[in-house]
Amino acid sequence: MYNKIWYESLNKSSLTPPSWIFGVVWPILYLLMFLSFFIVQQNPRCVPFCKPLYFFLIQLVFNLLWTTLFFKMKQPKLALLDLILTVIFTFITVYQFKSISKIGFYLLLPYLIWICFALYLNSYIVIKNR
Repeated sequence: MYNKIWYESLNKSSLTPPSWIFGVVWPILYLLMFLSFFIVQQNPRCVPFCKPLYFFLIQLVFNLLWTTLFFKMKQPKLALLDLILTVIFTFITVYQFKSISKIGFYLLLPYLIWICFALYLNSYIVIKNR
């Protein structure tokens, strides 16, 4: 999947979870994201589509791009920029979902917290691996 030797050679935060944690957390987060999107999309205020869903899709593109930038291209700085944009667009999404569906809003909060943590981890790698 990715160059494990390269990743293991990086100076990482002591808060970096073991690799297996990511394999557990991400499927749960993607499920919560899907449910949130579906609930908001089904709300009469969003049928057939509404502005907050565009922000959701934008952040999702940035989210999916991160793995390629970080692991495949080995560009932690570019991945950090991508992650900053992911956090910004996710924050906008969460804020806008709140006015449409409280459940949709709450379902996205674990994801927002996780990517903020990922922002810290990515920042640490950029700073400590110059």
